[in-house]
Amino acid sequence: MHILIVEDDRLIAENLYDFLESCGHQCDYAGNLAAARSLLDGGGIDAVVLDRNLPDGDGASLARHLRAAGNPVAILMLTARDALDDKLGGFEAGADDYLAKPFALKEVEARLLALQRRAASRSEAGPVRFGAIAYDAAAQEVRLDGRPLGLPPKAVRLLAVMLPHPNRLFSRRELEIAVWGREQESSDNLRSVLHTVRKAMDGQAGIEIQNVHGLGYKLVAA
Repeated sequence: MHILIVEDDRLIAENLYDFLESCGHQCDYAGNLAAARSLLDGGGIDAVVLDRNLPDGDGASLARHLRAAGNPVAILMLTARDALDDKLGGFEAGADDYLAKPFALKEVEARLLALQRRAASRSEAGPVRFGAIAYDAAAQEVRLDGRPLGLPPKAVRLLAVMLPHPNRLFSRRELEIAVWGREQESSDNLRSVLHTVRKAMDGQAGIEIQNVHGLGYKLVAA
């Protein structure tokens, strides 16, 4: 997941950045609203961890701006403002979740992963296509040029996660959580599912799953 951390407390931002990167996510950092808007304008952000008390305004204004522009990026507000009215205001502004400081780093990641799963389910209203491959969420089916591939459930879940995001780098951990709901003790489990998908596509799909050594996997045009 590509996460933008918008936080003016340098220590908090560094702790979040280091922890989330160690979990296999890609992170960017902004210390104010102006820097956050610039990074968001570049695209490619999956989730925003957003403080409210920022040097140039309330983080809620950024959430409102994104929603008014039709940007569906997941927003987790992470702030010391923990009164009920503050929380309700955050949700009204467009936040998907609201977590008060102090917080546990593992809970931050758990909430971000939950938002990612929720966003994936919302985006599955119609078939997702890349190359000659299409994933139909309603039928839980992957097709090649309109022909069902008959993939096992784990292979279907893998493509369901990767197809909407061509060229995006997924860590091994991220894919394992998507496929099994938890990390796997051995990397062989994920390699087995990847082998099944590659064999089914058999070079006919116009796309391939590329191994980026030491970092993860991405779906690219062949």
